[in-house]
Amino acid sequence: MNPLAVAFIFVLAGFLGFELVSKVPSQLHTPLMSGSNAISGIALIGAVLALGNAEESMTVTVFGFLATIFATINVVSGYCVTDRMLGMFFHGKK
Repeated sequence: MNPLAVAFIFVLAGFLGFELVSKVPSQLHTPLMSGSNAISGIALIGAVLALGNAEESMTVTVFGFLATIFATINVVSGYCVTDRMLGMFFHGKK
């Protein structure tokens, strides 16, 4: 894949993600984050695959590595927030 196309997709995905999440009301942010963990997991798999197929292109390697880091942070933080949200929900029930 053309390195310029990879850079364009990376920047576009970051911009769209920021714009979508910034428009969500604060009451819906936590359920949205917990629900988007599956999508982040798919993005993580795609990033790892892109990183594995980056034969000699340094640009693809760098963007694949960055995408892997960001997707991993998103998945882990999403599960932490979901665990905290469920802990508060169940603690309030007792």
